[in-house]
Amino acid sequence: MTTSTNGTFDRRPLIAGNWKMNLDHVQGITFLQKLAWTLDDAGHDHSRVEVSVFPPFTDLRGVQTLVKGDDLEVVFGGQDLSPKDSGAYTGDISGQFLNRLGCTYVLVGHSERRTIHSETDEVLNEKVHAAYRHNLVPVLCVGEGLEVRQAGGHVEHTLEQLRRGVAGLESARAADLVVAYEPVWAIGTGEVAGPGDAQEMCAAIRAELGTIFDTETAAKVRLLYGGSVKAASAASILRERDVDGVLVGGASLDVAEFASIVRFEQHLVTD
Repeated sequence: MTTSTNGTFDRRPLIAGNWKMNLDHVQGITFLQKLAWTLDDAGHDHSRVEVSVFPPFTDLRGVQTLVKGDDLEVVFGGQDLSPKDSGAYTGDISGQFLNRLGCTYVLVGHSERRTIHSETDEVLNEKVHAAYRHNLVPVLCVGEGLEVRQAGGHVEHTLEQLRRGVAGLESARAADLVVAYEPVWAIGTGEVAGPGDAQEMCAAIRAELGTIFDTETAAKVRLLYGGSVKAASAASILRERDVDGVLVGGASLDVAEFASIVRFEQHLVTD
C-alpha cells in the first residue's frame, strides 16, 4: 500500500473503469492492450496507483488470459453478481464463477442496477456477503438522485444505503471493502459534483463506517467518487482527504482519457 495523495492515510488510490455494456471480447482485449502500452510508455508506477477495469461478463475470460499471459499490472472485476451461489437462476452469475476467472473486485449496487433493475438494499446486502464468500472485494455503490440532493437529504439517504448494504459484516471483512459514492444526478449528464461535495460525502461515509465498525476499520476502507469523471476533474477531486479513487464510466472507454485519469498525480502540481 502507498500513501494517499493527502499524505495522511495508507490507502492506495484506485482508478476503476466501468465499461458497462460496451466493448465485445475482441474490442475489450484490444482496448486493454492499448491501455497497458500507454501506461507503460508514460512510466506509470502501478505500486502507487492501482488500475482496475470492469468489463462485460463475456469479456472476462479474454481479459483474464491477456492479463495473465502478458503479466499486466491491471486487475479486473465483474459488473454484478448473484446473491446465490448456484442453482436455477437463469441469467445470473455466481461469485464463484467470477473468482475462478481471476476477478479481484465486483460492483454491487451500481445506480443503474438500483434504478433499471429495482435492486433493493436488502438484495444488495446479500450480494455483498456473496462477494465475500467467494473472496471477491465488493465495490458497494451508494448515492442520491437529484430530488434528494435538492431537498438536502443527500447525506442521510446515502448513509442509510451504506448501513443497509454492510449490515452483518464483521470488521475484519469490512476493512477490505471499497465504497463508491455516485451522485446519480451526475452520471452521464456531464454534471460533476465539486471536490467539496465529494469530500463532504466521503467524510460522512468514513465517519459512519467508524460508527458501524470502528475508526481503525473506517480508516482502511477506500472511498471512490463516481459521476462523469474526466481527466480534467479527477486530480482536483483526488486531492481531497477522504477520496481514495474514482469509478469512471464513459471516460474509461477512451484509452488516452482513462490513462490520463490513472496518472492524475502528474496534474496535482499544475492544477
